[in-house]
Amino acid sequence: MKKPRASADVYLRFLQLSEAIRGLPSLPPLDPLEERILAWVARAGRNEERLSVRDMMARQEFGAPATIHARLKSMREKGWILLADTEDARRKQIELTRAALQHFARLSRCLVQAAKDGTAAR
Repeated sequence: MKKPRASADVYLRFLQLSEAIRGLPSLPPLDPLEERILAWVARAGRNEERLSVRDMMARQEFGAPATIHARLKSMREKGWILLADTEDARRKQIELTRAALQHFARLSRCLVQAAKDGTAAR
């Protein structure tokens, strides 16, 4: 049976490693709402779901449509997302940029490293 302290140590090590990569020069930081939107976009992409700007603006948990639109614009300017054309020129699909995918890959490596460090410490 895992000790709660050991499990907490793995998570805390992950937080430490992920904070270290946030300090590396890459993409500009996101505000908390943008972080939530990014996670939603990432999950949709992982599930191979098409996510349009209109779909996001319908998500009431992210605020008013104008707020969501402003955040999507900011995230695009910061290089986290891009808006791709669809068969309907009036609809834009939200996708992660290559830089955002690289950011998630670095976070994944941090998680693996934290788990390894936690296993080695036992």
